[in-house]
Amino acid sequence: MSNIAQAKIFFGSHEENKIQQQERTSPFDGSVVSIAPLCDAEDAKKALSIAKEAAKVAAKTDLSQRILWLEDVVNKLQEYREEFAIMLSKEVAKPITFSRIEVDRCAETIKLTALELANMGGETIPTDIMPSGKKTLAYYKREPVGVVACITPFNFPLNLVTHKIAPALGAGNAVVLKPTPEAPMTAYMLAKLFITSEYAVKDALSVVYGDAEVGSALVQSDIPRVISFTGSVPVGNIITKQAGIKKVSLELGGNAATYIDKSADLALAAKRCAFGAFVNSGQVCISLQRIYVNVEVYEVFAGFMAEETKKLKVGSPYEEDTFMGPLIDDEANKRANAWVASAQEEGAKVIAGGEAVEGIFPPTVMADVTDEMKIICEEVFAPVVSLVSVPDYDTAIEKMNDSPFGLQFSIFTNDLKQTRSFIEDAQCGGVVINDIPTLRFDVQPYGGSKLSGVGREGPKWALEEFTEIKSVVIC
Repeated sequence: MSNIAQAKIFFGSHEENKIQQQERTSPFDGSVVSIAPLCDAEDAKKALSIAKEAAKVAAKTDLSQRILWLEDVVNKLQEYREEFAIMLSKEVAKPITFSRIEVDRCAETIKLTALELANMGGETIPTDIMPSGKKTLAYYKREPVGVVACITPFNFPLNLVTHKIAPALGAGNAVVLKPTPEAPMTAYMLAKLFITSEYAVKDALSVVYGDAEVGSALVQSDIPRVISFTGSVPVGNIITKQAGIKKVSLELGGNAATYIDKSADLALAAKRCAFGAFVNSGQVCISLQRIYVNVEVYEVFAGFMAEETKKLKVGSPYEEDTFMGPLIDDEANKRANAWVASAQEEGAKVIAGGEAVEGIFPPTVMADVTDEMKIICEEVFAPVVSLVSVPDYDTAIEKMNDSPFGLQFSIFTNDLKQTRSFIEDAQCGGVVINDIPTLRFDVQPYGGSKLSGVGREGPKWALEEFTEIKSVVIC
């Protein structure tokens, strides 16, 4: 794969050079790292038309072939692991250690999908259960929806693509993928593994690069039966209004929070919170943003948190021990600085970070944050975390739930009763006990409530999103 010089648009197995192209520059050093074509609405429509025909073949493909297809991609991913990792670091400035982890998770997600395909069945139904019924052979089965349109973000441009296209293709659908403009080559490399596999279903996967025009063409078309989107709330709102009558799966923003109880291991909690707040430069939907700390241990925890944060190495994404690199672009950098400045004007204090390290916005801990401050009300999507002092658990959970988002929350406590209460009280899609809300295993269901989205990812649940139930009665 090292001979790939630039990205191309391709529809299924057909590659077409485009006249208009866009360079992707590294967020770290500004060098050109990849080139992608600029597509338009007509390109998207052409891809959908090809997918519509391919879906007819994909639906009739043997399950064994689709599983072999996924396994073949896993083997190639493992073979080209380092090339994928380096490209991730180039395009989105993800530290190389975490880039390798993402490649590994990508392979695991595909493996999990293959395993779940073996269990994607239905069940028999007793139609004589009521007096009005009678004995029949009745059951339901799951069938592919046909065409799935997938739109993916920059923060995990490999694994989040895989969470969509592997289950969609594995279930027997055709897919049109619109990857993030920030990582076109990463998407190209992955798609090429699927398309060139000896087990591939011809034209079942197409890729279109572009902006809102391309996205709208995919969403508004009558061809896709499912739109699967990961991104911002404003764009999610537009999609729901444009989509019409089709399934829409949305994984949107978050404002992840945790509560530090006085019974918790404070040193451990601080170490994990520093990781959860600043991994991937805070550009994670479940990045820890709000830390509610029991007033009795607030000062001690704040000290631990500042200490752990200052240990994190900020710098080149190509160095093995770098924990955090730059934000995705200058706009994100300016926005993060504005968040911190605004909070300081409102009375918050910076106890770690706040000043650029070699031009990179650093891991930043804000103390003495209150409910009225903007920094705690909205999704920051940057390496900034806020500490809020609270008198007790009841106050903490009320504040945690007082958010339009509900993706994942966590709690650090050694109080069993409090743990049980938290599981029931937290208004979100996932809860974590004695670790950060940023914790996610790809085998789990993942998604949120409120403005955090609709539907669930994770191979088992994605397969449900990308299939439809057909009821059968044999009299």
